[in-house]
Amino acid sequence: MGKIPSRWKGTSHTIKVNGFGSARDSVGHGTHTASTAAGTVVQSARACSLGGCASSTVLKAIDDAVDDGVDVISISIGMSSAFQTDFLSDPIAIGAFHADQRGVMVVCSGGNDGPDPYTVVNSAPWILTVAASSIDRTFQSQIVLGNGSVLKVN
Repeated sequence: MGKIPSRWKGTSHTIKVNGFGSARDSVGHGTHTASTAAGTVVQSARACSLGGCASSTVLKAIDDAVDDGVDVISISIGMSSAFQTDFLSDPIAIGAFHADQRGVMVVCSGGNDGPDPYTVVNSAPWILTVAASSIDRTFQSQIVLGNGSVLKVN
């Protein structure tokens, strides 16, 4: 990775949420997800605690990231697919729209309720939604390592 761009004005943010104390990433999932997306360790804002994610805090974290000059925001949270709202009342969709309007790509998880139909969340057209899937068949292939060893994968 190259030098940090000169337009970057940011620092890491930790925001306290609704009296639940620190919004630290106590299990490492959000930090891990962000570093996977970036390909390196990143500073990240944390807008949630074990008590949940306040809409105002999510919006503030997105605004802070945009103001700091980020190029990509990775959001690994979402509402339950059973309680999906329209884009006008979904804080992630609203914050992502404002980020998109300022040239910042927003990448969100598709949720944790699948693989049933209609369970994907964070599906606003201005969000790049990512998810895992499974299928009922296998693909057989071989991987050839640099030392010439061949691994067969099912």
